[in-house]
Amino acid sequence: MTSNLQNDKLEHISIDQLLDYKPTQLDEMLTASFIHWIEQLSVFSSFTANTYFVCSSDYNMLHISSPDNSLPINQDLIIRATRAANEAGEMEYAVNERDQAFKLGVLPIHAVGNQLIGSVGIIYNMDQSKFSTPRILSSFLPHILLQAEKMENKRLLVHQQEAEQKFNITEMLFEVVQTLHSLNDVESVLTEVIDRIGKLYPLVQVSLLLSQDNQSSSLPVKPLNFTSAENDICTRAFMEGELIYNPAIGEVDAEVAAPLSGKQGVYGVLHLHVLPIHFDHNDIQFIRLLASSAGAAFENAKLYEQSNFLVNELRLINDITIKLNQSLKLSEIFSFASSELINIFGADFSCVLQMDKTENEMVVQASNLPTMFQEKFSVDYGFSGLVYTTKEPIIISDYWSNPVVQSKLMEVTGSRSMIASPILVNNEVMGVILVTHRYPNFFSYDNYKLLQVLSGHIGLTIANASLHAEVKRMVITDNLTGLYARHYLDEQVNFYQKKDFCGSLIVVDIDNFKGVNDTFGHQIGDKILIQVSSIIKTCIRDSDIAARWGGEELAIYLPQVSIDQAVRIAERIRNRVFNETQPKVTVSCGVSDWHWEDEKISVELLFYKSDMALYKAKHDGKNQIKVG
Repeated sequence: MTSNLQNDKLEHISIDQLLDYKPTQLDEMLTASFIHWIEQLSVFSSFTANTYFVCSSDYNMLHISSPDNSLPINQDLIIRATRAANEAGEMEYAVNERDQAFKLGVLPIHAVGNQLIGSVGIIYNMDQSKFSTPRILSSFLPHILLQAEKMENKRLLVHQQEAEQKFNITEMLFEVVQTLHSLNDVESVLTEVIDRIGKLYPLVQVSLLLSQDNQSSSLPVKPLNFTSAENDICTRAFMEGELIYNPAIGEVDAEVAAPLSGKQGVYGVLHLHVLPIHFDHNDIQFIRLLASSAGAAFENAKLYEQSNFLVNELRLINDITIKLNQSLKLSEIFSFASSELINIFGADFSCVLQMDKTENEMVVQASNLPTMFQEKFSVDYGFSGLVYTTKEPIIISDYWSNPVVQSKLMEVTGSRSMIASPILVNNEVMGVILVTHRYPNFFSYDNYKLLQVLSGHIGLTIANASLHAEVKRMVITDNLTGLYARHYLDEQVNFYQKKDFCGSLIVVDIDNFKGVNDTFGHQIGDKILIQVSSIIKTCIRDSDIAARWGGEELAIYLPQVSIDQAVRIAERIRNRVFNETQPKVTVSCGVSDWHWEDEKISVELLFYKSDMALYKAKHDGKNQIKVG
């Protein structure tokens, strides 16, 4: 502090420390200094007869002290006189206006740079000519200096506290960052962030809003609301990627929305309801840095979880593929796929449908719901029809909230969530997989994608099994007639002779078949063979075995059928061939049987007896049946 006091004349006070303070702080300092000064002056009775005052830099009266606590002089007049004295550079100023006459002693107080921060003054009567104004006002110097030092010390203390707080925040943030980046799962990262904020700010309400699927039973996690992006502070923070602070207005709490940002994007928002008295700039900066660190840790944990998920998914796909390829029976593949899908997704129900091209309908080949097995649906019905038509997978979060598509599976089971995928082979829909659960929003997007992958592998397995079945069928089937091949018939007769008690064999020969070929050509001859084969198929049971024995000779094995029944079947075939073929042909039949009590049982013996009976039928005039 400096002052100019020469020849008993004090011109001003200049205080170096008063550059960085707000006007309100300076006014408080002047008022406190003035009060202490007046308390000191009150000890001397010669000083108490006068009126003292202090005003601000903009000439507002801060405090005034008069002998009887009542001022006979108008305050506005004092302020105007003080301003006039300062502008004139006069320390003593005489006022004589109407009925107001007095002398004014004024001491301006400046900061460095000649910036006025206030004025202190004394009012005395006109007849007090020997009153020492400079000496009295100079006694104000220690008080203003003391208050200035107190204010400066207080400011330094605040700065020190702020520095310590920043250091503590930095140290705490470093500790939090270390902890966050040591965690490998998203749940732990989010829990750590919530716990830290709860310990630091116990009065703050914290919630997390995430853009991705993250189900948690213990954390206050909410989904982001993108429908009202303009009005929602959290959605704005997410979209802009910047912290947003809304101060308190009336009874509405202050809000902070800090985005959880990583290198690849924003994953969510940390939302805080705060009380202004407990939150300042440093706290907001801490939340900003904490949210940024949490976003990076969240991203790393998410990537780690995704990498583990992909590894487990590949392992799962590999295991399922191996198990699927262990069987070439379609029924076993369908059944295994249905049960395995329930285990993988934790589902309540599953349903695997196969496309029946001949009937143009979907058939349920496997389901853990017995009433659905072998159910048939048109290709435009329900979700299976939708998947068949679009060739695209679907995911349903809550079926009952808007059941646009009718679904028997969803209605019978009361399911609310569903994922479905087509079984594609060479871009052709071979079937549809439906997986459901009774809870809404049960399946995640990862489940949806995994089902697509699994359905592709299931489709390949079904294609391989179907191809194997087709090759096997071609090996044991005559290409022209559609009947079994002779070697298959031999194998089956041998098999049944080992397990059954009896059986019969019919050998059928088309009469004069060479003449048909010579007369009508071999194409007509082939048609005759096809006609006769079709008649045979319709005259026997599904368990009976009809085969092309060679050339125009056909054979039928009838398991567990006596010779009498076999003759009746042969007669039915003979009559229908005679009446239904075009051009008309006849057949001769040789019938034989075997019984478990026979002395000798063999395939060769059975065929020999039927062949001999056929020879006899031919020899006796054809178009007849003989028993061997």
